[in-house]
Amino acid sequence: MRNCLAKSLRHAAWAPLCVFVFYIIATKGFNAYLIYPWLDMPTHFFGGIAITYFYLIATRYSQVMIGNIPGLIQCLMCLGLTATTAIFWEFLEFGSDLLLGTKMNLGVSDTLSDLFFGLVGAGALIATISFFEDVKSKT
Repeated sequence: MRNCLAKSLRHAAWAPLCVFVFYIIATKGFNAYLIYPWLDMPTHFFGGIAITYFYLIATRYSQVMIGNIPGLIQCLMCLGLTATTAIFWEFLEFGSDLLLGTKMNLGVSDTLSDLFFGLVGAGALIATISFFEDVKSKT
């Protein structure tokens, strides 16, 4: 179990980590989200791609322990995990605003927009991977 987790972390954790580091640098270093509010949309889009990529790699490595998981189930599971992660992130933003006085959450429309773009990113990655795996299987 630890070996599968370690492999998935080595091969895929870089993606969400890069998006998170970009977010921290843009926020703390440049106040980019205040200057360019539209930057929030692509950040959540690429965050959705990154976390879904991580979950897909983790799912594929876990097949060593639990057996073959059909591709459709993998995709649906990763989409659900990404949605859960996005919701958890939004709860963290709300909690930070409530308890620490930050201004991360700008209201219901901001939260729904963040969730929407994260899930669109997740769907885009799943569709792209499914397309290329389908093409690969036909050759």
